[in-house]
Amino acid sequence: MRESAIEKVEHHLGSRVELPVLGQVMLPRPEKLVYYAGLGVLTALELVEWPVALAIGAGHLLADQQHSRVLHALGEAMEEA
Repeated sequence: MRESAIEKVEHHLGSRVELPVLGQVMLPRPEKLVYYAGLGVLTALELVEWPVALAIGAGHLLADQQHSRVLHALGEAMEEA
C-alpha cells in the first residue's frame, strides 16, 4: 500500500506511542532524544544551570513543533493536489 504524503511527513518527524494515561504521544526522532539527553547530562553535571537548560529545551521544543505544523500543512496540500 502506498504511503500518503501526511504519513511520510509524520514518519520523518518521529513515531507515535500509545501511553495508558496520556494517550497517543509523539516521540521525537532519535537524534532529538540525544539532544535532550545531552542537555540533561550537562545540567546534571552542573555545567549548565537548570533554568538555562529549561529555557533551551523549551525553545528547541517550540521550534520543532512549529516545524512540524509547517510540514503537516505541506503534506495536506500535497494530498489535495
